[in-house]
Amino acid sequence: MPRRSNEGGRSAVILNLCPTTLDDAEALVAIRIAAMRESLEALGRFAPRRARERFLAGFTPADCRFVEADGVRAGFVLLRRQTRPWLLDHLYIEPAMQGRGIGAAVLAAIFAEADAQAAPIRVGALRGSASNRFYQRHGFVRTDEAEWDIHYLREPRDGPRS
Repeated sequence: MPRRSNEGGRSAVILNLCPTTLDDAEALVAIRIAAMRESLEALGRFAPRRARERFLAGFTPADCRFVEADGVRAGFVLLRRQTRPWLLDHLYIEPAMQGRGIGAAVLAAIFAEADAQAAPIRVGALRGSASNRFYQRHGFVRTDEAEWDIHYLREPRDGPRS
């Protein structure tokens, strides 16, 4: 079901999260590589083959949704709800679509669901990536660091539940 979001004072985005299948794997890999390229190149770790293999090794279509914004495919999100805390394993927005509030709208949808179920959410971000500021700005708190990643947690918020 489409959602209208007006995150951060930007004009409203009509957000739709669409199911994926195994047949979508290569399209998802392409989005992931495009979205991560700049950050990985800055670290000298851009390796499309490795990025593809790592994604495909853990890809579960049931947990993954294409992100459409105003009817245009803008990226994808892969959220694993089977664990506590939930794992936001992937959230990638195409570089040309970034900066429009789409990622924030996706997080708002995820947060509404997580808060309704009192589920914390964890996420990892590549060290040096702009995604670290993005997740911190949206309420994630740094919990630990690894060689290449910084890990964050967002606790559920109390409040009205619909």
